[in-house]
Amino acid sequence: MGAILKNIEYIFPEKGYTNEELSLKYPNYDFSKFDTKVGIKKRYWVDENTTALDLAEQACEKLFQKVNRDDIDFIVYCTQSPEYILPTTACLLQERLGLKKSIGCFDFNLGCSGYIYGLSMAKGLVETNQAKNVLLVTAETYSKYLNENDMSNRGIFGDAATASLISLGSSENTIKKFLFGTDGKGYDKLIVRNGASKYPIDEKSAEKIYGSGNTYTDNDLYMDGPAIFNFTSEVIPIFTNELLEANDLNVDDCDLFVFHQANKFMLDFLRKKNKINKDKFYIDLEEGGNTVSSTIPIALKRWSDSYEGE
Repeated sequence: MGAILKNIEYIFPEKGYTNEELSLKYPNYDFSKFDTKVGIKKRYWVDENTTALDLAEQACEKLFQKVNRDDIDFIVYCTQSPEYILPTTACLLQERLGLKKSIGCFDFNLGCSGYIYGLSMAKGLVETNQAKNVLLVTAETYSKYLNENDMSNRGIFGDAATASLISLGSSENTIKKFLFGTDGKGYDKLIVRNGASKYPIDEKSAEKIYGSGNTYTDNDLYMDGPAIFNFTSEVIPIFTNELLEANDLNVDDCDLFVFHQANKFMLDFLRKKNKINKDKFYIDLEEGGNTVSSTIPIALKRWSDSYEGE
């Protein structure tokens, strides 16, 4: 007996933006590389009045078309786009979904690694008999943190939410061992500097230029892409092999590899570094872009749907 991932559903905002549409809005910026190098053709952004919680609610309601909401006894909610500084957004989601009041709820703040951490926590809750059916939710609206003239990050990031059900099962396909890693010295390589306890929002925050004419302020999201790529290329191939070893597996034992869908260039690099065949390596960026903690569950759901349709 162990925890199994039973269902996944996802939702995008209604409005999508293609590379061609962004090229019209920013005629001095070359968005053609997003088709080829980055692997993104379209991303979706919420409007001014829609929040990550709204997307989360929609993703959960989609899941509840297949799953009985009364069976849920814990919500684990991953977001860096909370409804408020406090209270906990998971508690608001419980009320919106009309779930029973005897369930547990909490948020956690992680980005690209969030879904994996969420699976680990859900596995722990289920396998220690603290919960029978965990609703794992990821929801991000990074578009709200992007400067209007930060063309690079606007080309990369999209908004989305996912809802997954993790339950106890007797199948061999139980969730296996996890490994973790942390290096806080790179905290400023992907950051929204203003708006929390250390620095308040500054309406007079100076504009800064980076890359090919991209603009941001300390109120906006900033990403040092080259530094993140260098860190990833050094750490993740070794970490992947360590994870396989911890589960008594090698590359050939695995039917499918689904990494965080950051960008195609990085994914291709990691695939080659770990000597993974193309037919075992899933890339899912064209429709939706980098949706942060939602990329892995969206990719898993899309692969599963295509596999079942064969």
